[in-house]
Amino acid sequence: MKLQRKSGLRALAVGAAAVSGALVLTACGSDNNSGSSSPSTGASNAAAGSIKCGSKGNLLASGSTAQQNAVNVWVKNYMQACPGTQINYKGTGSGAGVTEFLQGSTAFAGSDSALKPDQIAQSKKVCGGTGQAIDLPMVGGPIAVGYNVPGVSNLVLDAPTLAKIFNGKIVKWNDPAIAKLNPSAKLPSTAIQAFHRSDESGTTDNFTKYLIGAAGSEWPYSGGKAWQAKGGQSAQGSSGVAAQVKQTAGSIGYFELSYATAGSIPTVAINTGASQPVQASSDNASKMIADAKIVGTGDDLSLKLDYATKADGAYPLTLVTYEIVCDKGNKSATLGATKGFLSYIAGSGQQGLSGQGYAPIPAEINAKVRSTIDSLS
Repeated sequence: MKLQRKSGLRALAVGAAAVSGALVLTACGSDNNSGSSSPSTGASNAAAGSIKCGSKGNLLASGSTAQQNAVNVWVKNYMQACPGTQINYKGTGSGAGVTEFLQGSTAFAGSDSALKPDQIAQSKKVCGGTGQAIDLPMVGGPIAVGYNVPGVSNLVLDAPTLAKIFNGKIVKWNDPAIAKLNPSAKLPSTAIQAFHRSDESGTTDNFTKYLIGAAGSEWPYSGGKAWQAKGGQSAQGSSGVAAQVKQTAGSIGYFELSYATAGSIPTVAINTGASQPVQASSDNASKMIADAKIVGTGDDLSLKLDYATKADGAYPLTLVTYEIVCDKGNKSATLGATKGFLSYIAGSGQQGLSGQGYAPIPAEINAKVRSTIDSLS
């Protein structure tokens, strides 16, 4: 279905995401986030008072590290309100989290990419033979394109130009395509050093989905968690890519906005055809999600983003993280706790985290998420 009442949704999304500070989304692959700063919990502690506990139990979950800081707050608040439940979420990366869920090792998984048809088919075994895994969108945020070009600020690029850069077709910073988008910039003849992820990553998957959706034939690859284009340089995790961009003159790379903010790395504004180039921000990511289509069938709420959007203020390089759970056939020992925890994070947990820089899921989509959680069995 196509979400309607766009202006209302956008207004709600922008209000929910009007935050200051850096995005705390962390890398979506195998990054080690043990050194990341802990989110403040003042606002979210207030939300914890409205938690309705499910049955007691021990929940094991794993997956996306993009939501790791959010999960840290959610788990702390839920376990404080519901001391009979223990929750252990491991940020193993989206791919590993889905694999562990499909092996029956966890109650739910976090993933920055929706399940593929073969994974849904495989999930019927772990979902008791009566159900299958579904995608529940929980949180979003922008993927920034950071750059290090001495003497150049306020860089603007569009999808075809980004595709040519990361596909090795544009190799100098003073290339005519870049100059056309930045007529007042003094672009050097420095060679472009394009960095991508060396590990399988939801960040890569979402970055290349954007190139596929907005750059057309300039990005002739099928996409996925593994980088497919030839050439360029690679680094482990978003933290590794950001570190390389920070220290390498002439470089460019993609990573969650928090890394750009923490490293004082300038980020590209995207020329989408809107009235102004769009900056990477939580507000602008929420505007992008508000115009998404729900493309999953049944209780699956996987989203399709319009990467070719020209809507003012909608940042097209936006990531959505899903919680993956069985619609039916969940383990009885953990079902009550799973429903209780997921209900909280789709409810007051969204409000509690808005001040941390995440892009909350817009109200109309989120209402469907909460209804689906209620029906889990």
